[in-house]
Amino acid sequence: MKTTTIRHLFLLPALLLLLAPGVAFAWGAAGHDAIVAIAEANLTPAARANIEKYTGGHSIVYYASWMDHVRHTNKYRRSTKWHTAPVDSHYYYTSDVANEQDGDAITAIEESMRALRNYKKLSAEAVEYHIKILVHAIGDYHCPVHVKYLNIRTAFNVTINGRETTYHSVWDGAVVTNRQWGYLEWVHQMNRLPRDQIAKITSGTPRDWFHQTALDSRVIYTWVKPNQKLEGNVLRDFLNKATPLAESQIQKAGYRLAAVFNYFFAE
Repeated sequence: MKTTTIRHLFLLPALLLLLAPGVAFAWGAAGHDAIVAIAEANLTPAARANIEKYTGGHSIVYYASWMDHVRHTNKYRRSTKWHTAPVDSHYYYTSDVANEQDGDAITAIEESMRALRNYKKLSAEAVEYHIKILVHAIGDYHCPVHVKYLNIRTAFNVTINGRETTYHSVWDGAVVTNRQWGYLEWVHQMNRLPRDQIAKITSGTPRDWFHQTALDSRVIYTWVKPNQKLEGNVLRDFLNKATPLAESQIQKAGYRLAAVFNYFFAE
C-alpha cells in the first residue's frame, strides 16, 4: 500500500497546476527561483550592492517570476512574446526570424542591456524594470521548449500519468519538480563549477548562448512524440534524460545572468 505524506499532499496540487493545459511558463517558479539564486550567489559585492539599491530591499530571487505574473496586464501586455525566441534552419537567431513587431526574448534582453549601459542616468523605476526583465528573460530563453525551430514541431500534447497536457508544460513542471529541491538546494547542488568552466560558459554574447541552447535542445523532440503516454517506466526513462539537460540549462542561465549583472553593475 502506497503512503501519501504531508509533503506529497502539498506538492500534488502544484504539480497538477503546472501540467494543466494552457498554463505554460518556462521552468515554472521553482526553476526560475533556482536560476536567479545561482546568479545571486555569483554576484560580485559591488554588483550586489548596486543592484539592491533598485530592488526595494528584496533579493533578485523575489522577482524571478515577475514577468510571468504581469504578462497579461494592460501595462505589460507587450511583454507576452518576450519569453521565447526563434532560430533559423542553422539554429541561429537572425533578423530574418526575429519577431520585429512584438519582440521576443532576445530583443527584450538586448534592449535592457543597452539601457543599463548608462543605468545611473535612468530613473530608479527604469533600472528596476530592466533588472526584472533580465532576471526572467535570460532564464526563459535557456529553457529547451522556449526555442522556436523552423524545422521541428514543438507544440503538441502528451499524456502524463493519465492527464493530457502540453509537452511545454511538462518542462515547466515535472522535469524541474522531479528533484523536489528548493532554490537554496539548487544553489548547493549546482553552484559547484570551477572558475575556468564558469568563464567558458559565460563567454560570448546572449545570441551565442541562445545558439548553443538551440543546438542542445533539439534532442528533446526525439525523446517524446505527439500524443505519447508518459507513465510508469516510460515516464521514468524520459525524466532520466530530461532532468540532466534541465539542470545544465538552469546552471548555465544562473552563471550567465550573474555575468551580465556583474558587467553592468560593476560600479
